[in-house]
Amino acid sequence: MTISVCMIVKNEEAQLAACLDSLVPIADEIIVVDTGSADGTKAIAARYTDRIYDFPWIDDFAAARNFAFSKATMEYIYTADADEVIDEANIALFRRVKALLPPETEIVQMHYLNLGEQNTVYNAKRELRPKLFRRLRTFEWINPIHETIRLDPVVYNSDIEIRHNAVGHHAKRDLAAFRKALDRGVKLDKTLHSMYAKELFIAGDADDLREALPFFAESVSDPSRTGDERREARCVLARAYRMTGDTAGFVKFALREAISSPCSEMCAEIGRFFYDSGSYDEALCWLNDAAFETEAVISVFSQGPETLSLLADCCEKTGDPVKAASYRRMSADWQLPETV
Repeated sequence: MTISVCMIVKNEEAQLAACLDSLVPIADEIIVVDTGSADGTKAIAARYTDRIYDFPWIDDFAAARNFAFSKATMEYIYTADADEVIDEANIALFRRVKALLPPETEIVQMHYLNLGEQNTVYNAKRELRPKLFRRLRTFEWINPIHETIRLDPVVYNSDIEIRHNAVGHHAKRDLAAFRKALDRGVKLDKTLHSMYAKELFIAGDADDLREALPFFAESVSDPSRTGDERREARCVLARAYRMTGDTAGFVKFALREAISSPCSEMCAEIGRFFYDSGSYDEALCWLNDAAFETEAVISVFSQGPETLSLLADCCEKTGDPVKAASYRRMSADWQLPETV
């Protein structure tokens, strides 16, 4: 098997060398597509490859990645970001996969380790992701009777782990990209709908939420959206209305969710609403449900430090310092789940 490493980069001089050092042992060619760097990114890339291309940034990551893939010439394509590193043990695993992978395999998944604190879209420390792709897909007939073409790709789940060492998060960039896509009339599919909601919940401020209101207000009543998407929309709308001080709007969507099967995110929003209103006993009930009694549908951070710290504050304000101390310890010790 031969591998083309394909990357898109912009202003990555601080991290690119470490990434490329870890990819040299498994790459048969390295393709770097620069989308407008103003630092030494391209000079660093030139130490590893002469396959460096410029691609004007058009607010479309898929277009940039498709351009990078179009330059690949090997059997498989490995897609990498500049803040990823593969350590020696996993390079050895990668080489073994490279030597022994059955030829019919079209996608290899690897474990993505989210190690940094700058996290805007992940719900676990370790997630399985597609990372290696057959460049040219072949089609074959299957089934001895009523034969048909195999359409589903052959996927192999490897043991390879990739370290994601994020330095600073890109929430503002990503949220701006969502808004530009919507302005161009792009319809967000189910995956992007969820990602937009997740970035807003984890990293969005009041302005970001205010700008997202029209999209999610339309989404919540769109019959083509799934129940999960409409639930995400109600959560985003409740948070947006709470943060922008629209009590009527907040109550409308919070009550709609609360009378059915509330999720952790909505319980946390209702708890925060009562906390900000000075109703600490009521806030305790909802925050407890958010942290311990309900499931997250957008972001597990609704069960994390902010909610636990608010629980501690409520306990202090209602005269229970022992529970307050317990919640503060939980807040300090809280970590992302190991896996989804």
